[in-house]
Amino acid sequence: MKPEEKAREKIDKLLEAAGWVIQDFEDLNLGTSLGVIIREFQMKTGPVDYLLFVNRKAVGVIEAKPEGTTLTGVDTQSDKYISGMPEQIPHIEPLLFAYETTGTETLFRDLRDPDYRSRNVGES
Repeated sequence: MKPEEKAREKIDKLLEAAGWVIQDFEDLNLGTSLGVIIREFQMKTGPVDYLLFVNRKAVGVIEAKPEGTTLTGVDTQSDKYISGMPEQIPHIEPLLFAYETTGTETLFRDLRDPDYRSRNVGES
């Protein structure tokens, strides 16, 4: 198994333990839960690793990296996805939340904060 696949497997387990329903894009059904995450969702700027939906509206992105990757600077990749939301998909404009994670280390940004910046929200 490749390092990124290993990280995504761990990330999936953590997200499911937190109550999210995770789906592949081809199985998309936003009605299955209040919180749904779609893997490899095609944005205008390319596929995002995870797109977060709450109450059928996209609210944020998660960029996954292999364990051991330094997350500094990965926020620029997340920013690309935040601004690349397809218009036909119900979403909050702009998307509110951005996560960068290895499954061990996780950085979080709340873009509603006028002074938003990456914050470490935990290591597992």
